[in-house]
Amino acid sequence: MILPLLLLFTFTYLPFGKMVGFSFYKMKYIGERKFVGLKNYARVFTDPDYFRSLKLSFYYMAGSMVQLVISLYLATILSFKIKGGNIFKGFMFFPYLINGIAVGFIFKFFFTHGFVLDTVLGWFGFKADQLPYWLRDQGINNWSLVGTSVWRYFGQNMVLFIGAIMSVPGDLYEAAMLDGCNKFQQFFYIILPNIRTVLVLNVILSITGSLSAFEPPYVITGGANGTATYFVKMHEVAHTSQKVGQASAMAVVLLIIILIATLAQKLFFKYVFHNAEDDGPMLNDPGKDRVLKRRKGGR
Repeated sequence: MILPLLLLFTFTYLPFGKMVGFSFYKMKYIGERKFVGLKNYARVFTDPDYFRSLKLSFYYMAGSMVQLVISLYLATILSFKIKGGNIFKGFMFFPYLINGIAVGFIFKFFFTHGFVLDTVLGWFGFKADQLPYWLRDQGINNWSLVGTSVWRYFGQNMVLFIGAIMSVPGDLYEAAMLDGCNKFQQFFYIILPNIRTVLVLNVILSITGSLSAFEPPYVITGGANGTATYFVKMHEVAHTSQKVGQASAMAVVLLIIILIATLAQKLFFKYVFHNAEDDGPMLNDPGKDRVLKRRKGGR
């Protein structure tokens, strides 16, 4: 383990420690450094541009929740034998294999006024002059970018869910059907408790990914018209303005937010699943009691 740990320290922890040190200075890549203390951190929350870009993460968080619901729904269906299931899995997972830059260029033309999306909507009777500018209108452009992210990543979540659902013992479903449990009861009392580890993992990955959204706004709009996410703004500060100290402080703040969000999610799911199995509001459901008895070996 010495060699991989040495590489990890050299290329991850040591640069991160240096970045934390840079966050207390007003500096560029080359030139003098001036110690400013916590001023860089204070500016992250007081500068309207930085704080506005941070708030855009809520758009992507909302999209990630929609993405997880779609993924879990499709995974539940495709985990069982259905006609053409493997073909559907392949088509839905394929967008995740496409390079993020390529996806950005695809949707840049897709959303351009008068191009693909407007043409398709025109087939259904919508006139081009009545349709909004999907990438300019600030009331809708961020949702357009979120849709791009959902399209690309829901297949990855779906595959992870399918793997977890297929590992659930089949005798649980047989016992549930014999005891008269319907599909919804099987989903809530068999599938969800057995895939909770993967569910928590997918939620954590989706939330942290939404906080770090970069490729869609950077490639499709370049951060224009109010679409610059926190990561895009941080890239602009670091490489265009060369405010290395400020960009380092923004990165540290983002890491702290991700750690807090991850901890909150783990505590939330621990509480939810604890209630679901021990003292949840649906304990009186007879279908659940029978399934739990079967799981514990009872009769």
